[in-house]
Amino acid sequence: MPSHARPLHSLHAYAELEYLLLGDLRDMLEQPFDEENARWVLAVLDTLLDTLPREFAIEEDGGYLRDVVEEYPNWEPEVARLREQHDTLLATLRRLRMRVAWQAPFTVLANDVRRELADWIETLAEHNHHENSLMQTAVNLEVGTGD
Repeated sequence: MPSHARPLHSLHAYAELEYLLLGDLRDMLEQPFDEENARWVLAVLDTLLDTLPREFAIEEDGGYLRDVVEEYPNWEPEVARLREQHDTLLATLRRLRMRVAWQAPFTVLANDVRRELADWIETLAEHNHHENSLMQTAVNLEVGTGD
């Protein structure tokens, strides 16, 4: 297997794991927030904190959305904003993980943490959608110019 094919496989694997973890986290947020649920939430958050930096590093290797920026240089600010979101998403996830870990009593902060985690999931989903949309638009414009 060529070395350039390996990162794409890894990126796909990380994206699939992220998708599964987010689904699990959404399900957990629907459950009562007690000590047992908090342990499971922490396990998922820890796995996300291990997975997302690796996924982002693969995306950024060789230049984040480099092909898009090379083809459409005026999109550089949008690509830079998406790249910066990686750091923000990870920092927010770390902060939320600490809140879940140190939350006592659970009833005091449970609703706030649940809402913030749900907001974080939505922000990550929007980021991923925007990233995919930008790549698809670039491909469609490139294909469209060949006619």
